[in-house]
Amino acid sequence: MGPHPAVAAIRLAVRRVLHDVLTDLTDSRTPGAAAPLVLVACSGGADSMALASALAFEAPKLGIRAGGVTVDHGLQPGSDLRAAEVVTRMSALRLDPVESVAVRVGREGGPEAAARDARYGALDEAADRLGAAAVLLGHTRDDQAETVLLGLARGSGIRSLSGMAEKSGGPGRSHRYRRPFLQVDRQTARKACMVQSLPVWDDPHNLDPAYTRSRLRHEGLPALEKALGKGVVEALARTAQLSRDDADALDSWAADAEAGVRDADGRLECAKLYALPPAVRRRVLRRAVVAAGSPAGSLFARHIEEVDRLITGWRGQGAINLPGRVEAQRQGGRLVIRQG
Repeated sequence: MGPHPAVAAIRLAVRRVLHDVLTDLTDSRTPGAAAPLVLVACSGGADSMALASALAFEAPKLGIRAGGVTVDHGLQPGSDLRAAEVVTRMSALRLDPVESVAVRVGREGGPEAAARDARYGALDEAADRLGAAAVLLGHTRDDQAETVLLGLARGSGIRSLSGMAEKSGGPGRSHRYRRPFLQVDRQTARKACMVQSLPVWDDPHNLDPAYTRSRLRHEGLPALEKALGKGVVEALARTAQLSRDDADALDSWAADAEAGVRDADGRLECAKLYALPPAVRRRVLRRAVVAAGSPAGSLFARHIEEVDRLITGWRGQGAINLPGRVEAQRQGGRLVIRQG
């Protein structure tokens, strides 16, 4: 008799990602090298515990070492004890190495963004220190749907509608983070924990209406399903993938077009920018602003729209101030973007 369907679904999702990790490592691994290490980021919740159990089951069959990291954000009384308990649970699954990393959460960008930045910083540090080939994250199809709706509310364009990528990471580690469960619903992950008798912890922050994502999860999405019927989550997740494909194609077009709109000195020529399709032009402008020193995470659609008006609605206006002390100014038919 095979495993429960929920358990089979999560194991299959993890197996596919681990095969992908091995494929990516094929060219860089040397003969006789130690088995690659894959970590799971585990909060102790149902999604990440289901992921941890699937990783522990599948990794040894592929010659992969499986470990885990839990991040103690220090935002609740007893969070250190909770993190220690998660470490014990991961060890019980025979993950090795396992550890807890404490972080200090700042305030920049709001509580949710600050906690996320601190968490990824800790995971990056742990992955570098332990030499991990990849870090698995337990984001589900439901999380993806929420991310698409949040992007829609921000009005930040098609890239924000593309949600979370199956593979992501910072410079030099573009495929560090893997999300095996983006096609798995939250209920399947919880069911997998239940049938395996895995203890799970429900973070009270996920129920706190002070957090935007919590309100969306418990009020917004149920209201949409009531108004539009079942299938909203699946449709939003599908929208994410379609939007990502479109955004990737436009980003590639913009990267190719950028060289053709600069003069011999590398300055952006306004007339050539004007001739580009708007979606491509705005991407070229965004790339230039980020290259000048503006933090990508602080750069919103309204900033790029203001810069774009220097091209499409030129009436002699002054310099545009952008995040990171960057300014954009039109000078003699050229667009000058630099840090002030």
